[in-house]
Amino acid sequence: MEKIDKLDKQILEIISTNARIPFKDVAAECGVSRAAIHQRVQRLIDMGVIVGSGYHLNPDSLGYTTCSFVGIRLERGNMYRQVCEAFADIPEIVECHFTTGPYTMMVKLYARDNVHLMDLLNNRIQEVPGVISTETLISLDQGIKKEVPIGGM
Repeated sequence: MEKIDKLDKQILEIISTNARIPFKDVAAECGVSRAAIHQRVQRLIDMGVIVGSGYHLNPDSLGYTTCSFVGIRLERGNMYRQVCEAFADIPEIVECHFTTGPYTMMVKLYARDNVHLMDLLNNRIQEVPGVISTETLISLDQGIKKEVPIGGM
């Protein structure tokens, strides 16, 4: 893997804070040409450092007022991939992780309300072959949301 230098880190700091910032503004802040920013960003994409771009949606504004984390125990750990594929068909599940500890996997999901959450748990998640139990934690507030630190590279 290619090395990430000081300029790359500076670019990443700027665009991870504001993905919609024009490259000309990034170039001005970094003291390089707009073409250099385009080339660097493309290289970071090609290297897999930057993965995706787009807008972040506000779940509340779309009617999803309940954010939950669900710990899931599977019959066997090696069922993770097939269960994850089944969960991909549940639009309300936005993240799925294979974990250590008391759960085989953990998902993050958004529901319209507690009734919708109960329906997702009872009629969608717990019906997936291999799922033997779930434990649900409801998020009351999200205090922090940010990207990984750039300085650690």
